[in-house]
Amino acid sequence: MHKPRKEMIAETRAKLIAAARHAFGTIGYAEASMDDFTASAGLTRGALYHHFGDKKGLLQAVIAEIDGEMAARVNEVAARAPTRWQHFVDECTTYIEMALEPEIQRIMFRDGPAVLGDPAQWPNANACIASMAGHLTTLQEEGVVVSGLDPETASRLINGASSQAAQRIANSNDPEATSKKVVTAFKQLLEGLLKRPGPQPN
Repeated sequence: MHKPRKEMIAETRAKLIAAARHAFGTIGYAEASMDDFTASAGLTRGALYHHFGDKKGLLQAVIAEIDGEMAARVNEVAARAPTRWQHFVDECTTYIEMALEPEIQRIMFRDGPAVLGDPAQWPNANACIASMAGHLTTLQEEGVVVSGLDPETASRLINGASSQAAQRIANSNDPEATSKKVVTAFKQLLEGLLKRPGPQPN
């Protein structure tokens, strides 16, 4: 019995993404041969071009898949936080600390920016910024974060800082030690958003 065309297309895409993800995560984007990973998936270069356009398009699909998994993990960790502020901090720092994981380190924070440019311009960035801005708006309404702050602008700055922080870890000779320094500095930056007792600037 033949599978429906839609199901076959989804299977082909999934096979190519899985094969490319393994290759990009182990030997890196530059060294990964399209012929090798299409063959390992039992497919041809033609299938890759048809579904993704080129190798760069396949990298974008791999990044989208990993990004979705990272977001789910970040949400799972942050959901355990006792306060909304801690939830916000944990979202940011959990994301940064994932740069210690070899596959994420190589694909998301080394090869991804090198091939696709600034992560702040990637398709997933706007959703991340919107989520952050939503948190900051609520924290302002609750009197936790300073009131004279534009949530979207602050979110873009925080998003950029977290991306740079993760890339710093990923490109470090000692990622573990760098991660500790980066997360400490990042938390101190975030604490600058907190409302202090006494008169507040407008």
